Amino acid sequence: MGVNTRAGWRMVAPGRLEHFEEPLEAPPPGWTTVEVLGCGVCHTDIGYLYEGVPTAWKGPIVLGHEVVGRLVSTGALVVVPSVSPCGDCRSCLRGRPTACRASKMPGNHHDGGFATHVNVPARWLCPVPALPDGVEPWQLSVVADALTTPWQALQRARVAAGDVCVVVGVGGVGGFLAELARSLGAHPVALDVDPTRLARMEALGVPLALDTRDRDPKALRKELAGALSARGLDPDGWHVFECSGSPAGQRLAFGLLNRGATLSVVGFTPEPSPFTLSNLMALDAEAYGNWGCDPGLYPDVVARVLAGAVDLPGAVARFPLSDAPAVLSAVHRRELGRRAVLVPHA
Repeated sequence: MGVNTRAGWRMVAPGRLEHFEEPLEAPPPGWTTVEVLGCGVCHTDIGYLYEGVPTAWKGPIVLGHEVVGRLVSTGALVVVPSVSPCGDCRSCLRGRPTACRASKMPGNHHDGGFATHVNVPARWLCPVPALPDGVEPWQLSVVADALTTPWQALQRARVAAGDVCVVVGVGGVGGFLAELARSLGAHPVALDVDPTRLARMEALGVPLALDTRDRDPKALRKELAGALSARGLDPDGWHVFECSGSPAGQRLAFGLLNRGATLSVVGFTPEPSPFTLSNLMALDAEAYGNWGCDPGLYPDVVARVLAGAVDLPGAVARFPLSDAPAVLSAVHRRELGRRAVLVPHA
């Protein structure tokens, strides 16, 4: 394949990826071409490919929105934001760029990163400084979404040192959120139904990691309040982060709210869940949704990652782009313990 062509995998029908090799199109005005060094596989990609979640672009599309690569024009290493806002609309100007109606997401609004090259908006690209020993460029693909999305959730909830952060679902995004919360001086609590995920959280120094399978939210809330109080931590005012993307996780997260708490919905499921919304009023609690991350926050996350705030090597696994169909199928079947990253030149 020459420098004027690109190759990769395009979703052409539900559950079906088709390999392609084609001329590399010049980017439109305001866009630039990135040579992909790694693209993470997110649950959102699985939703598009296997679960009937529609993409904004209705034709065949290259999936993948967790992209790290080099600018073809300069060779600079950059992280591509998973959501690029227009920067000029009312939402952008009032500080809510992830609510921008004109935002563009690779692998949703246009071709994404499951390819050797991708054209993306140039305005919000996040430059990456020199990498420390032990960190490889492809590993930084997860900064594009799996790390920055929970970082925005932490910022929006105004998490500070000493706060309690209860994380429901500590897979990729939730596990990173717990680590980032700890880097702020907060006290993360890990809740999941997967003992392997909980064991990893314990190994990373999370003191409370509990299996929530078949647990009553009210009883669990009481147990957590007692355990946290015994550690000298506040039994009220928790920051609860729903990262499982499941109806059961959402019900649990809502049931864990206490006085003055905040609820951040980070995971996604199209399935409805019943709630008594008046609990927000009765508890003087707050609830937030979180879609992607403000590109202006990306440099902070990159700096924390390069400083070792998260266990990046232990969280990601590299696979050749040529194996994309098998890898996405394995992710769909929940067979992989670490977040998969597709690498064109593995």
